[in-house]
Amino acid sequence: MTKTLYVDLDNTLVDFVSGIERLSASDRAEFEGRYDDAPGIFALMDPMPGAVQAYRELSQLFDTYILSTAPWDNPSAWSDKLLWVKRHLGGEPDDPAYKRLILSHHKNLNRGDFIVDDRTARGVDEFEGEHIHFGTEGWATWSEVLDHLRPLATKG
Repeated sequence: MTKTLYVDLDNTLVDFVSGIERLSASDRAEFEGRYDDAPGIFALMDPMPGAVQAYRELSQLFDTYILSTAPWDNPSAWSDKLLWVKRHLGGEPDDPAYKRLILSHHKNLNRGDFIVDDRTARGVDEFEGEHIHFGTEGWATWSEVLDHLRPLATKG
């Protein structure tokens, strides 16, 4: 049976800081301390090192989805996250993330075996599967995450 894997976007697949660096000086000042509310910020972000290649590989090994939260007060974030996925992982039916983006403020409502996320917020701490805490010791890079997950796959 194929195992289900969820992967977060912000600070996991996506380098959030790269978006902050691309904001105008006035937007950085206006949204300081709450950059995720800056309109358009999610369209400005680069992938984390190794993230795109890791997602592509994991999608061959697991039933893989992107599970992210979009800020409630930033409507452009909802569409910008979809556009980011299409730009970096493809938007065609044969692409690994096609129709596999889930936006939720309650990640624990999704059933699965693994979640790769840099935080425990938004229900990650209540997720029934294994939380791979991206960016922490042992899982600081995508290479380390892949080394952990490959032997646990049941597909491919």
